[in-house]
Amino acid sequence: MKSFKLKIITPEKVFFDDETEQIIVRTTEGDIGILAGHENYVADLPAGPFRVKINGNYKIAAISGGAIKVSKDAVTILAMAAEWSEDIDSEWAKRSHEDAIKRINESKSDYEHRRAELKLKRALNRIKISSMK
Repeated sequence: MKSFKLKIITPEKVFFDDETEQIIVRTTEGDIGILAGHENYVADLPAGPFRVKINGNYKIAAISGGAIKVSKDAVTILAMAAEWSEDIDSEWAKRSHEDAIKRINESKSDYEHRRAELKLKRALNRIKISSMK
């Protein structure tokens, strides 16, 4: 299978910068698979799973929102956060989930409520992805 360049960038670091054979990513319109030579494409990414095929095997990560840009020879993902499934601390993710629910219940403004909902989505995503090791 032909490979292509994949670069995943978060505000803190370059999370991944290497060749891959295929990716499967969740967009706001649904899951999409990308192979080498894919048509140009741009989409928003909500919190969700991300699969990278390397040497015939998939590696799974949690993406916490961002955008994807696909060209014929490369894919770039700008993500708020990205974490490999095996690196997720599931106990911390569960505590974050509990804190998000508490913040939703105690929110005093729409802004606080929206931020707490985003925190909840990220926590649920991390909990789900951590079980996909």
